[in-house]
Amino acid sequence: MRRRTVLRLPGLLLLIALAGCGGEADNAIEAAAAPGSGKPAYGDTYIEALQGNISGLIPNVLSDGPSFEVAGMMYNGLVKYDKDLNLVGELAESWQYSRDCLDLTFKLRRNAQWHDHKPFTAADVIFTYETMINPKTPTAYGGDFKSVESVDAVDPYTVHIRYKHPNAKALQSWSVWMLPKHLLESYAREGKLREAPQNRTDPVGTGPYVFKEWKAGEKVVLVANPDYFDGKPYISRIVYRIIPSSATTFLELKAKGVDGAKLTALQFKRQTEYPAFRKAYNKYQYAANVYVYFGMNLRDARFADRRVRQAFAHAINKRELIEGVRLGLAREATGPYKPGTWQYNPNVHQYPYDPAKARALLAEAGWSTKNADGILMKNGVPFKFDLLVAQGGEEGRKVSEIIQASLKDIGVQAEIRVIEWAALLKEYIKKRNFETVILAWGITPDPDQYDIWHSSKTSPDELNRIGYSNPEVDELLEKGRSTCVEADRKKYYDRLQEVLAEDQPIVFLYFRDGLPVASSRIRGIVPAPIGINYNFNEWFVPLNLHRYTAG
Repeated sequence: MRRRTVLRLPGLLLLIALAGCGGEADNAIEAAAAPGSGKPAYGDTYIEALQGNISGLIPNVLSDGPSFEVAGMMYNGLVKYDKDLNLVGELAESWQYSRDCLDLTFKLRRNAQWHDHKPFTAADVIFTYETMINPKTPTAYGGDFKSVESVDAVDPYTVHIRYKHPNAKALQSWSVWMLPKHLLESYAREGKLREAPQNRTDPVGTGPYVFKEWKAGEKVVLVANPDYFDGKPYISRIVYRIIPSSATTFLELKAKGVDGAKLTALQFKRQTEYPAFRKAYNKYQYAANVYVYFGMNLRDARFADRRVRQAFAHAINKRELIEGVRLGLAREATGPYKPGTWQYNPNVHQYPYDPAKARALLAEAGWSTKNADGILMKNGVPFKFDLLVAQGGEEGRKVSEIIQASLKDIGVQAEIRVIEWAALLKEYIKKRNFETVILAWGITPDPDQYDIWHSSKTSPDELNRIGYSNPEVDELLEKGRSTCVEADRKKYYDRLQEVLAEDQPIVFLYFRDGLPVASSRIRGIVPAPIGINYNFNEWFVPLNLHRYTAG
């Protein structure tokens, strides 16, 4: 029996390269009407273009979008967001949450098992929790469990969690991927999950797909799990082809070398509007939970000065970016929350395009003289730096070029450096070895962003990678996640946005639209507020349209 299916990415923040990628949505999707449904059938292969190489196969110790996309098919959490952005059970069939928000009890499914056929039990839940709070575990997500006082197995299929104080993210935090105790216990104890075979060659989850192959820089192959508790998926195999270039991805779409991909705005609005493409693919558009930003390393004394960051915000014309790069398929960002959501605060300080104001702020910060090349100087040192962007992303390249020109206009020189995505993440972002960068964040439906902005989250495996620190922000983040009352949370997050708007730790550019495309031979795609991938289990290809054999 097929139960309701849900999005397989948990409520975690993820770092995204700007290569035409989308994100999860919380607004209704606009899409072309799917063709006739046909009769559900098992078999065939779905080929998806993946923007970059994955960094591993244990998602709990990763933070990049490509890895999450692949791992989301192999692992489950206790809960997930459904198509309407409600938290529902996945490995948990039910739960009880006390009115004082201190006691949470999960009843686990009895028909869930690991890919090696071992049963999933309460022992695995406790093991996952202990792994996430182990200071040796290289994870960015352990903070979600700091308010837990105890986790106990009432019986093999019942788990009771006691909290020290109310936690707004208590339920969502258990969307974290569950890990197999019988395979990872020794590695987790020593904080060596990244060295475990499960992270490179032998991942074992409870999810709808089982790992088959990973050729770095080329592809990742998964096959359907015949014993999946929610029913065997119709599509027998998923092949993720690693194609960093959006232009190459588009050529593969035209040649029908891939079944699904994320389009750039130019591809979506202009390059796909011809009969053959519309016959071969269905296009979808939705307001994604992804914002694009210009990031600065705040450990650098130049960017530690708030006036410099504010100057850059005034120097960048966001409307030019939205119209010129996204062809209008985006909304201006004033902070880390999407316009139209309950947590969004529209009444924050704005930075309209104003080069004169930008120059004045730089002068206040000591950048008041110019060299022979017209570059601002301070203490005899010209204001120039590297601007990093991921390879292959047309959008990222265009954004960086427009920002480069805007900064040049106010006397600042940015040299664009294009870096392969995996190397950018590993050698530059994680090591804080950058001056400025163009990236995107995928955010969750819950407003908690403790992991990005709190000053305690600046170690190499954490997500505050720009080195931002503000005591008031720390307090607001702590209070925002320590209450179950939405009105109180709204108050804290409204103030958080006001402080971030003043500080401009990054320049928030725009929230983009997700623009995925899928082969018209695929049936069962049902657009919903969360996107299109939430029910991948139910996608199928009618027998008469099968192009591939399983294997």
